[in-house]
Amino acid sequence: MSDLTRIPAPDGVFPAAQYSHVVLGTGRLVAVSGQLPLDADGGLVGAGDPAAQARQVFENLRRCLAGAGATFDDVLRLTYFVTDMAHLPAIRAARAAHIPDDQLPAASAVQVAALVRPEFLMEIEALAVVPG
Repeated sequence: MSDLTRIPAPDGVFPAAQYSHVVLGTGRLVAVSGQLPLDADGGLVGAGDPAAQARQVFENLRRCLAGAGATFDDVLRLTYFVTDMAHLPAIRAARAAHIPDDQLPAASAVQVAALVRPEFLMEIEALAVVPG
């Protein structure tokens, strides 16, 4: 488990409900590129279904983190790129299956006009620190 310190609301900053404003830690930095809703064979998972796409993206993030010797416990930041902000509840539900509310990382959500392929509804990247 990572030695991360989460500060949900620094003095004078309005508390956030879905992320921590500040996360700090020491160790090896692990940057995970934006993950897409693709299975291990490169097939789209969840055409038109934000919940299915979010679950696949978080599974891909989990696998990438594991490849670096990390887990979601080590994640200090997530960045969400979505084609529609209406997909955020599906993303939060998928995130909740991997990250408890008291361990929320820092986060940003950005609505984009398009992703690399039109069938992708989201792309999520992660930044983690592994003790070390």
